[in-house]
Amino acid sequence: MLKAWPVHSENELKKMRGKPLPGRFILALCISSFLAGSLFTSRTWTAHPSPDTGGEMPNIRDAMPAAQDCDHKRKLVEEQSGDIAAEVAETHQAIKSLDRTMSKLQTDLATARASRLDRRASGHMASSSNRSLEKAFVVVGINTAFSSKRRRDSLRQTWLPRGEKLKKLEKDKGVVVRFVIGHAATPGGVLDRAIDAEDARHRDFLRLDHVEGYHRLSTKTRLYFSTAASIWDADFYVKVDDDVHLNLGMLVSTLAMHRSKPRIYIGCMKSGPVLSLKGDKYHEPEYWKFGEEGNKYFRHATGQLYAVSKDLASYISTNSAILHRYANEDVSVGAWFIGLEVEHVDERSMCCGTPPDCAMKAEAGNVCVASFDWSCSGVCESVERMKEIHGVCGEGHGALWDIHL
Repeated sequence: MLKAWPVHSENELKKMRGKPLPGRFILALCISSFLAGSLFTSRTWTAHPSPDTGGEMPNIRDAMPAAQDCDHKRKLVEEQSGDIAAEVAETHQAIKSLDRTMSKLQTDLATARASRLDRRASGHMASSSNRSLEKAFVVVGINTAFSSKRRRDSLRQTWLPRGEKLKKLEKDKGVVVRFVIGHAATPGGVLDRAIDAEDARHRDFLRLDHVEGYHRLSTKTRLYFSTAASIWDADFYVKVDDDVHLNLGMLVSTLAMHRSKPRIYIGCMKSGPVLSLKGDKYHEPEYWKFGEEGNKYFRHATGQLYAVSKDLASYISTNSAILHRYANEDVSVGAWFIGLEVEHVDERSMCCGTPPDCAMKAEAGNVCVASFDWSCSGVCESVERMKEIHGVCGEGHGALWDIHL
């Protein structure tokens, strides 16, 4: 059944379209629409929370500045890291440059020290630019101390020529003999003045720029070779103690047999034990360098008497500042030649015993170069016994003067 819609007249329709809506109604409608939209948006965000927010929805306006701030901090960190890396690289380069500079300075200092030692010999030295070295066959340095005047006198009365004979020996045979000594801890004191007076009388001293002391023998020996090589141009340089009986003629003859050889180290070669216990006379503080406890030293010449050729003396002089010194002087000298092309000559006539040993050998025609007692590391009671030993073990007055080199 059809329903009939009411039919309005044209005038009634115009009246209905032309009637305006109230303002309050429009305002209420807008507010309702806004609230409905906000409610819908809030429910939509709540339905999909971020796992990083603990179930709460972050504020978009707050999240965007935070992300921008993190990105900014990241860029700052990257820039700072780059700057730090560059600074570290520059620092490494500066350290390397400083190391090279320090190494060069140390080398220059060592060279300067060695040159200084070469040029000084307490009154005997002069500038190498305005003087030439004195020619000699051998320089014999007798190691002595302030307290050893009686020992020195015992040598002057036996095997060591005195006065004009000493000068003639130098001039005619090229054999230079000097007592080697440094100075006291307080230079110019009574000890130094006593040596000055003794030297003024005998003219047989070589003074070193060195403070005397028993535990400084390695330093003294090193300086002796450097000083002697800077004064005399000799084929050989000898070190002997002042309590050893020496036949100078036999020494010269023995050295002459090796004159043409380079880098010669002559003496009675030995290899004594390395003493590790404190309190021992020859205690070696660096015993651990020689291996296990109970080991022995490498071969080296006994310290009472030995000789080195010119090139070895020059080597000591050039490298003086960096040559290591052990507790014992003879070990130190032997250590300086380890690793070099040096011929070690074991000459047993340079370490004969005192009578009857040296006397029996002299009677058999094998006159010894030197004699001493191993138990005393020299002639026991040398002041009292040197004349006796010289009388029965000496080579005779003319032996030295009859040698022709």
